[in-house]
Amino acid sequence: MYCVYDSQVLTLFTSSLYLTGLVSSLLASRVTTALGRRNTMILGGCIFFSGAVINGGSEIIAMLILGRILLGFGVGFANQAAPVYLSEIAPPKWRGAFNTGFQFFIGVGVVTANLINYFTANHSWGWRLSLGLAAVPATFMTMGAFLIPDTPSSLVERGKIDEAKQALQKVRGPTTNVGPELEELIRISKAATTTMMMEQEERFVTIFERQYRPQLVMAFAIPLSQQLTGINIVAFYAPNLFQSVGFGNRSALLSALILGLVNLASILVSASIVDRFGRRFLFIAGGIQMLLCIIAVAVVLALTSGVEGTERISKVNSILILVLLCFYAAGFGWSWGPLCWLIPSEIFPLKIRSPGQSIAIAVQLLTVFVLSQTFLRMLCHFKFGTFLFYAAWIALITIFIVLFLPETKGIPLDSMYMIWAKHWYWRRFVVVQPQLDQDNLS
Repeated sequence: MYCVYDSQVLTLFTSSLYLTGLVSSLLASRVTTALGRRNTMILGGCIFFSGAVINGGSEIIAMLILGRILLGFGVGFANQAAPVYLSEIAPPKWRGAFNTGFQFFIGVGVVTANLINYFTANHSWGWRLSLGLAAVPATFMTMGAFLIPDTPSSLVERGKIDEAKQALQKVRGPTTNVGPELEELIRISKAATTTMMMEQEERFVTIFERQYRPQLVMAFAIPLSQQLTGINIVAFYAPNLFQSVGFGNRSALLSALILGLVNLASILVSASIVDRFGRRFLFIAGGIQMLLCIIAVAVVLALTSGVEGTERISKVNSILILVLLCFYAAGFGWSWGPLCWLIPSEIFPLKIRSPGQSIAIAVQLLTVFVLSQTFLRMLCHFKFGTFLFYAAWIALITIFIVLFLPETKGIPLDSMYMIWAKHWYWRRFVVVQPQLDQDNLS
């Protein structure tokens, strides 16, 4: 049962996007700094559009993979710029909800794609429509980016003070006095520029300094941990999984659609509570929920299909597995899903924000590539133990959050260093700024 879809061609088609996304996300740091957040999103949208067109018109496997490679470049640029844009443009008290919107619309895309797959599955040309329609959101993203201002932080960073003031006035409202906020952005930018005079050629050098060790660790740990929950593997291969455990072809596609809808609904829950209960609570509660569900999936598979997966799973047990995976997807959707984009976008100071976000996206895409390239082979050899593998990681990363991630709820971006200075472990690395009120560290 577990080895039906063990195909390296299938996994290469899936994972090639994430390998190129890894490369482009590293390049995107320089592009985002030089061109701004908005222009980087426009560039990413154009590349994404090209990849969708090639995929829809493909005649051979190589064209399909080429299209996926272009999609990967588009994803790398957009994923680097969009979360940073949202964090910089949003008021601190609403930053969590704004950034959760990014994950929400990823969920909308997943559900829409599953709907298209479901209704086109029985047509010989259905796969072309399924792949080619990726050009539609690419068009919306590109055209939409033309209608928004760049972030004030990015404009100040590039010396465009008048445009930064106009952008602030536009997003804060025409009656709001934006002078103090603009002056603060200029002060932060000047301080960042002064400390980077010897590092203009390579900002990645700065991020590896000891004082930025907490942020660097989180840039690696948060996206790595998100993928080690196993969610993208379940999402990518959900139809294959459900067919393996007894659902028919269209039933498997419908089950994948249900998973997407559950994930989408749970993201809305996250948006409504992330700025009320904080990031740590969502991380920990979601981790426990996913852990219990994925262990239960492994137990049901082991008891009903046999250790070797040779027994046919009944319809009732197949539905039970779907229900458990829905609860698992819900746990991810209101915790690790949106928070993986939010945390890296808000913890870095301005001078290392772009390279920090690039590292986070690169780690995520590299992990997705490795896991998606190996999952079907793992499922074939480890069988139900594959889910226990991910359960062990979920337990480990939840403990990591408890011990090492401080709460970032409601803290202005320019004051974020205070949370590391107060943390029981990270304070040994942090250089406290001279202007920091020492009472805040007590």
